Amino acid sequence: MTTTPLWRAAAARAASLLLRYPETDTLDVLPTLLAALDELPDTVARHLRPVAVHRRDGDPTRLAAEYVELFDFRRRCALHLTYYTCGDTRKRGEALVGFTAAYKAAGVEVIDGELPDYLPAVLDLAAVDGAGWRLLRDNRVGLDLLTESLAREKSVYRHAVEAVRAVLPAAGPAEVRAAAQLARTGPPTEQVGLEPFGLVDTTGGRR
Repeated sequence: MTTTPLWRAAAARAASLLLRYPETDTLDVLPTLLAALDELPDTVARHLRPVAVHRRDGDPTRLAAEYVELFDFRRRCALHLTYYTCGDTRKRGEALVGFTAAYKAAGVEVIDGELPDYLPAVLDLAAVDGAGWRLLRDNRVGLDLLTESLAREKSVYRHAVEAVRAVLPAAGPAEVRAAAQLARTGPPTEQVGLEPFGLVDTTGGRR
């Protein structure tokens, strides 16, 4: 296990909480989370703060409906990282095996009911183990495309993803080209390869 510097761990944990479904437990920690942002670099905190304030000041019922509409019913806003590069294909199933192995090696449990490439879960892994940051770097294209989609929707949640991108190294030319290509064509659509995970529909659904 590779430990994560404290400020990066705090940033990952905060982004994870702000990108999860707004259940009561997640909303209850917002005062503590907002206070903790003061200890983070401004390059990261300035992205996380608008999301935290939006959730703190929002009506819980409306926040929940907004979240479901955005992340569950808009495939180009999916929080599952490998969807962007693999779609629903055999290749994605193989990629998910790699994610699962990283959690197992770190002794971290995936958020109940979610696939291992679910962004908040990967951020939880990054908060305690460097493997999480490696997975985020390896899936930088997905983060870039998710940010673009959230920006088009004028969603405040784009700032939370921007915070994650701010911690990662800048995208290289190959990643920029790959993101541009996928933005034009969308992910592959072969509907196979996820059977071992019990899920084909990447949009999920709130429990």
